[in-house]
Amino acid sequence: MNLFENIKLTFKQGNSLTKLIYINATVFLLVKLVAILLQLFTISGDFWASYLAIPADLTTLLHRAWTPLTYMFMHEGLMHILFNMVSLFWFGKIFLMYFSEKQLVGLYLFGGFFGAAFYVLAYNLFPYFAPVLQQSLLLGASGSIMAIILATAFQSPNMELQLMFLGRIKLKYIAVFVVLSSFFGVTSNNAGGEIAHLGGALAGYLFIVSLRQGRDLTKGLNRILDSIFNLFGPRKLRVKPNPHRNTSRMSDADFNANKARKMADIDKILDKIKTSGYESLSGEEKKRLFEQGNKK
Repeated sequence: MNLFENIKLTFKQGNSLTKLIYINATVFLLVKLVAILLQLFTISGDFWASYLAIPADLTTLLHRAWTPLTYMFMHEGLMHILFNMVSLFWFGKIFLMYFSEKQLVGLYLFGGFFGAAFYVLAYNLFPYFAPVLQQSLLLGASGSIMAIILATAFQSPNMELQLMFLGRIKLKYIAVFVVLSSFFGVTSNNAGGEIAHLGGALAGYLFIVSLRQGRDLTKGLNRILDSIFNLFGPRKLRVKPNPHRNTSRMSDADFNANKARKMADIDKILDKIKTSGYESLSGEEKKRLFEQGNKK
């Protein structure tokens, strides 16, 4: 088995967390590959990546309506995707201890959409961002991952993680730290990313609160995904019942009578073979004799 087939098999057999990581890695590699090829022909590769990142400007966003989905699978550099995928793996594993794989995918998307909404609203609402509104773009899975982090922290606040150089820290303190860090960074060079983090964090909180009230906020997104997969997936065979078939159960007397009738017909066919040979049988008689032979 070659490397490509091995990756394909791992993706197919992996859970939803594995597939999310694989999709992010594949998109990153494809985007970088295309950018390198374009540069070899002295063409800037930035323009094509910008069509997958979400713009803050509303007019541009209207012409790139797909970007609220695609941006959450885009990453700028190797350290960017590496840090995000490690975080997704750690907290995704914890999330799956309490929730389903469908809820993981649903919350990833829900958190990403919330992060995108926070980013676009903030850049169009606050005058502070007006000078950079036209050229601002957002990309990365961190808003989606923040939703998963907050959901796991609210679900199991006292669970501890072993962090390098820091020791064992409870999830609730990790959640408080990442939310405060994002809040204090809303005027930094990565203002758009920090605002998206806050949107994702709110999505994770709302997911847990709504779930405790009996409502799953990811159900609608998963229903849409199921419809898409069913549309492009293999169709299931359907067996239509025969309306003319008698489905009533046969009594013992009727069964025995029917069996005796069939055996009498077989005896007649065998007698015909004795007197006139096998070739004298009709097609129907040969078929009945063959079917009877297969039952033995």
